[in-house]
Amino acid sequence: MKKLIPLLMFPTAALAHPGHVAGSPFAAGWAHPLSGSDHVLAMLAVGLWAATATDRRGIWALPLSFMAAMVLGGVLGAAGVQLPAVEPMILASSVILGLAVALALRPSLGVALPVVAAFGVMHGHAHGAEGPATGLAAYAAGFLLATGALHLAGIGLGRLGLTRILGGLTAAAGVALAVMP
Repeated sequence: MKKLIPLLMFPTAALAHPGHVAGSPFAAGWAHPLSGSDHVLAMLAVGLWAATATDRRGIWALPLSFMAAMVLGGVLGAAGVQLPAVEPMILASSVILGLAVALALRPSLGVALPVVAAFGVMHGHAHGAEGPATGLAAYAAGFLLATGALHLAGIGLGRLGLTRILGGLTAAAGVALAVMP
């Protein structure tokens, strides 16, 4: 683990998002979360973790917390507000959330929601910072819907009974992204 920490400090370790969809801001927003493995892994992991929440409110609270915080981060990113370590935190989110699922961690919502929200702010910041100059509301609607779909996919996969395995695979894929050039 000590060898992994320095890798998470380099923004180049996280995947940049190549060529976003040209055309409508909604289509670009929809494509953004789906265009980077780092986003897909983390958003699926939020759904997987939600599916295993001991407190049944968690099944909706975790994804909604992520999405609400993502909107805040998107506003900050679109406004040009700089946050430290955005890309490393996005990458770390897939590893940490994947491990939480793999290890069957079930903290109270008072602990889990701030963790998920912190990662949501970072993902949203990346979306907002890379968003279009015009049509920001449509762009935000697109990335919110795509994120919601990924969360729902994670919840659905979590219902299959392979949650811990899928969490482990998510964390492993996050580590692989960290060590890829």
